[in-house]
Amino acid sequence: MALKQRVKDYFHNNYRPGEALLLQKIDFFILTFCCLSYFVNYLDRSNLGNAYVSGMRDDLNFVGNQLNVINTCFTVGYILGQIPSNLALQYVKPRIWFPTMMILWGSLTMVTASVKNPQSIMAIRFFQGLCEASTFVGTHYILGSWYTERELGKRSGIFTASGLAGTLIGGFIQTGIHSSMDGRAGLAGWRWLFIIDGLLTFPVALYGFLLFPDTPRTTTAFYLSEAERKLAIERVPLVEQGSEQQPLRASFVKKVLTSWYWWGFVVLWIIAGETESFSTNFLLALFLQNHPTNTYTIPQLNNYPTGVPAVGIVSTLFWAALTDFMGKRYLVGYWIGLTGIATSVMVLVASRDPTNPQSTAITMAAYYWAGSVYACQATFFAWCNDSMRYENHVFRAVVLAGMNVGSNSVNAWWSIIFYGASYAPWFIRGMWAMIACSIWLVIWVVWLSYMDRKQSKRLATEGIETSVVVNDVKTSRENNETA
Repeated sequence: MALKQRVKDYFHNNYRPGEALLLQKIDFFILTFCCLSYFVNYLDRSNLGNAYVSGMRDDLNFVGNQLNVINTCFTVGYILGQIPSNLALQYVKPRIWFPTMMILWGSLTMVTASVKNPQSIMAIRFFQGLCEASTFVGTHYILGSWYTERELGKRSGIFTASGLAGTLIGGFIQTGIHSSMDGRAGLAGWRWLFIIDGLLTFPVALYGFLLFPDTPRTTTAFYLSEAERKLAIERVPLVEQGSEQQPLRASFVKKVLTSWYWWGFVVLWIIAGETESFSTNFLLALFLQNHPTNTYTIPQLNNYPTGVPAVGIVSTLFWAALTDFMGKRYLVGYWIGLTGIATSVMVLVASRDPTNPQSTAITMAAYYWAGSVYACQATFFAWCNDSMRYENHVFRAVVLAGMNVGSNSVNAWWSIIFYGASYAPWFIRGMWAMIACSIWLVIWVVWLSYMDRKQSKRLATEGIETSVVVNDVKTSRENNETA
């Protein structure tokens, strides 16, 4: 009966007057823009791997691990842009900041079509990383500003799935472009891919300029009434802005660096981010391109890897909904740990008999299964938003950005050491690195979930005081969860 009641409560929300309509409006205008921007963001990122196996490698005379160096250049720019971008949202309206960054990265994507050597792509991808740093952590900050704990996981899942959809569709787009436009106007098909992907960015940016609602406290969106703006503020906790919370003060930096939130969630995402290495480093495409016995066509090289993000989309939506229902975000960490160990072992076993057709089937199955670890993106960032719901919004923005800074700082060199293109097709050292990361992730999730429960108990014992201090309408944490 308890489970039946929980299911009933999950699907039945006791909204306040006008809240259901408000939620429909912000779902439409926030999620459509954020999902479309992340879709074209990932389309622009994944097109490098698609282009590489579609003729770019030979046309530009790539050698050694230059593909990985390009990814590292992007990652360095991405790292440098994370925290400044989230801090910029405290001073520049999101409906200005996000679209401006989109226009810049879309333009850089189009410029990539003109390159003559890998070194030019390295420079372009660095600046592209700076601009694209705004999207992922910035959106998670915005989602945490508008949605309650009970609503957040599903929206984070939908947002993350949109990026994976960009990766999935990117392969099919490259296949279509290569078959229909290769050689047109004297340009190779992979060059047309960068031009078309860049053009897709501009209408989404225009949509953001016109209709994105900013945050509950700064919105001037014409489609929200004054009552709806007030209700949007009342739905989420308000926190006093003290001098120690100013990002340019030493006291703020000290507060961040001595907080368990910072070390707990930053290290969590450092580990979890590396469990995505099979997918983010195009390992399945490189496996097929360097297969010991089989030769695959360009359409096959682009289409077969699309199964990885397809699995990621299903896994992301499943775990986002499940952890919303159960209220236990950490559960996905155990699944990821199991997946990382099992898929690595599968590839290691297959590598012992590389010419056996079963080895190919086992390896492809492992990479498809490994796509399910993408679920950690939505769930772990939602976990951070949930845990820091009663912390200052600038503090939360910095920790969210710090998670991606930490992950990408490691990934900048991790991919070269363990997943360099020259290690294809089996990436043996990368398989052992994945096993180590997966074990470490499970241990870290156990500790972090303990710290989170400890914090929740502290808030519960301060329930009356907390509801007065952090929320002008005296809405306690429990009331927010049932809203």
